[in-house]
Parts: sequence; structure tokens; C-alpha cells
Amino acid sequence: MERYVWSKGILKNQLEILHGSEQIGSIVWESLIGSKAHGLIKGRRFILNREFFLSKLEIYDGKSNELLGTIMVNLFNPRSEIIINGKRFELEVKNFWQSRWSWKFNGDELITYQSNEFLSKDKGTIEVFTACTDEIEILLLLGLFVRNQFILFMLMILILFIIVVF
Repeated sequence: MERYVWSKGILKNQLEILHGSEQIGSIVWESLIGSKAHGLIKGRRFILNREFFLSKLEIYDGKSNELLGTIMVNLFNPRSEIIINGKRFELEVKNFWQSRWSWKFNGDELITYQSNEFLSKDKGTIEVFTACTDEIEILLLLGLFVRNQFILFMLMILILFIIVVF
């Protein structure tokens, strides 16, 4: 099992992934609430993109611009799936606060995420239970990209609620 730490400030457009004290990856959004980001993990580059309404997320190879996978996420459905290289992976949000989520393959957890803080500063851990799949890097970045979209969606709902109430 590999253990990583991730961190992203709420008013920052960059997320960092650390293994011990070494930065092994990052996601950098083009703007604070932008729909496009650039991911890097272990030297491999990716492009991440989402539709305006947050539901459709895509990941592309950073070199060839080839679409690697698309996932549709729903704030009210704890499960989503993506097919990468002909394999079906399932993303499962494990609690209402969306502070625990994981990627599964054939029912087995491959990657689990834990968020330690809510809105003031996103920070948490990642545990990778296998090293034997070519898709781990893609899933690792995509899981964090999905988390950021959930936070943006929750902030939009909060802002709309405040506007309607006041």
C-alpha cells in the first residue's frame, strides 16, 4: 500500500500531492473556478476538463490529447463509473459530507481518499492498495478533480441559498 497526502487551499487554484516530503503530483486549474486543469503525476501530464454544470468530467493524455475517460458525477448519487482501457471503474462517495470516497475495480478498493478539513482548506490522505494497474495515475488525479467539483457545487448551492433567503 502506498500512502499520499494532498492539499488545496479553498482560494487557491493548485492542488499538491505528496509522498512523504516529495511532491509527486499536482493539479493546476486555469482559474479559481475554471473548468479546465492540468494534472501532473510521476512525470505524466494530463488535461482535465468539466462541463459548465459540473456533471461531465473528462481526462485527456497531456501529450497526445487523446481522451482517456469520461465520468458523469451527480451530487445526489454516491456512485459513478468510468471506463478506461476497456476496464470499468466505480467511484463511490462514502458519506454525506463527501469527505471519504474511493475507486473500485470488480468490487475491490484500489484507491481511497479521506478529506480532513471541509471548506476552509482542503487537505487529506490517499491510500493506493495496488500498483499493478496502468490506470492508477489517471484514477488518482481524477478522484481529486471530482472532489474539487463537489466542493464547487456545494459552494454554489450555499451561495444560492443565501441569495434566496436574504
